[in-house]
Amino acid sequence: MLCSAAAAVAAFSVLTVAAPAQAGDWLRDREAAGSIKDAPVEAKRRCDFSINIGGTSDYVFRGITQTFEEPAVQGGADVTCGLFYAGVWGSTVDFGDDILGRSLAPYEVDFYAGIKPTLGPVTFDLGVIYYMYPGARDNNAFTGVPEFNYVELKAGVSGSIQKLSLGGTLFWSPDYFAETGNTITLEGSAGYELPAIGIVTPTISGLIGTTQFLDTAFTNGDYVYWNAGIALAVDKFTFDFRYWDSNGGPGDFCGVEDLCDERFVLTAKVALP
Repeated sequence: MLCSAAAAVAAFSVLTVAAPAQAGDWLRDREAAGSIKDAPVEAKRRCDFSINIGGTSDYVFRGITQTFEEPAVQGGADVTCGLFYAGVWGSTVDFGDDILGRSLAPYEVDFYAGIKPTLGPVTFDLGVIYYMYPGARDNNAFTGVPEFNYVELKAGVSGSIQKLSLGGTLFWSPDYFAETGNTITLEGSAGYELPAIGIVTPTISGLIGTTQFLDTAFTNGDYVYWNAGIALAVDKFTFDFRYWDSNGGPGDFCGVEDLCDERFVLTAKVALP
């Protein structure tokens, strides 16, 4: 080992002294050696791909059940290339039936893409989301059902201090779900990773958000929602137990069934690879 080190030092000394003399040879041989474009792609520039599959006892989105308080099957796929990301996520949904007794929408599929630049310990998230409902019986003048599909732009910021994570996100849609018009949603979240218990890593977290309808026809729909819970990570599996609630009630945007009242939700998923 010492001999090898001595040899390396000696070789470095010879190369250092000989470098000026070899400059011409290096310039002549550069073309034959190839350019930097021919070099192998660095690992950090390669794209990462992942999928997730799971289910929930009640699909709750911004405080409102999307399944009439029934279970849902969910899954998605994501690809990340440097600061760029894109993905697709889907879930079963249940919005009830139209006047003819037909299901209004059986599925939700979300397509999203964006960038996540970093500045020190802070990560920014600038992206776009398209919410689509395949097979929906919407946008129908006869049944009076408005269009469900809509687009949102998002701008978020997040960071962590040791095991404490904090984040905030602003969403804006020019025409929100069911043609409810110009809408903004603001969310703030916090999470804290607790000490591991054997193979289980628990994390407690909470979120508070508000959706504001900017068009005058829907100003009475503004509401606040929140959740708090614990996620248990076991290798590639995550089990999430969460309490949801909002300040809505029967007769307003929650509907006569009170679709945004308090509830406990269990969600489980596995992420691969």
